[in-house]
Amino acid sequence: MPEDSGATRHDWTRDGATQIYRQPFTDLLLQAQTVHRANFEPNRVQVSRLLSVKTGGCPEDCGYCSQSARNGATLSASKLMEVERVLTEARRARDAGATRYCMGAAWREPKDRDLPALVAMIQGVRALGMETCMTLGMLSDHQVHELKQAGLDYYNHNIDTSEGFYPQVVSTRSFADRLQTLARVREAGIKVCSGGILGLGEAAGDRVDMLLALANLPVHPESVPINMLIPMPGTPLEAAAPIDPLDFVRTTALARILMPQSYVRLSAGRTAMSDEMQALCFMAGANSIFMGDTLLTAANPAEDRDRQLFDRLGIRPEDLPEAAE
Repeated sequence: MPEDSGATRHDWTRDGATQIYRQPFTDLLLQAQTVHRANFEPNRVQVSRLLSVKTGGCPEDCGYCSQSARNGATLSASKLMEVERVLTEARRARDAGATRYCMGAAWREPKDRDLPALVAMIQGVRALGMETCMTLGMLSDHQVHELKQAGLDYYNHNIDTSEGFYPQVVSTRSFADRLQTLARVREAGIKVCSGGILGLGEAAGDRVDMLLALANLPVHPESVPINMLIPMPGTPLEAAAPIDPLDFVRTTALARILMPQSYVRLSAGRTAMSDEMQALCFMAGANSIFMGDTLLTAANPAEDRDRQLFDRLGIRPEDLPEAAE
């Protein structure tokens, strides 16, 4: 039998997690859904909106990313978006049902000169009654403090894949760098959003190891995005073979079991998922999505399609938080 998964743990073993991952598919879904129902209202899904506030020109060489200036991608760089334009988009997202607003910038790390604008974005989105999240690359202690003081709720910094497979995907930033950023964010009192990408060419064991790296942190990420690679033209991974849909569902289920109180988000790649595949992911414990037709530079299902799918499945979006503290 797989290791017990009823309580929050930080001492998962590779053998135990692999046993869970490889058990018969319906047994895995039953276990994941049981864990999910013990920790969340089962038919509610948290809805976020993601906006690219600074696109392209990133000095990192992440093999999957169209925003890299080093890996063959041709996306041109933009300047940091004006604060009022960000807030206009945030109002639209709130009115469409989003409860969290995520702002991403294609940087290795932000420059201090950009902090006042970032602070204004955070404060403005919080004033709309929404949770805030940012993904800006690596952060210094000073920058983390400024973002925390501004009221940032979540910071996204994905580990992408397993430590063993990571060098096949990125060479300009180490796996340890990513964990250090997560630790810095956590120490500052900002909630952590961290997950990975499936379909990079990794093996099943790499998916298990990626989730173990997160599940065995001193505190689990409050939000765990599971992305399916969207091969972007011009990037080193543009010809990557797609992941088997059932393997994606298995990984989603394992994330739910290993991190029972974390939101597990279906992130990039939903345009390539059938409604049936998404339904299986919700059965496996996914309880968060990004809404809107664009995720940074990648396509995303239209809001009408998401509403129709929610209606067919009997899913309701979570409500706005009572107040942003």
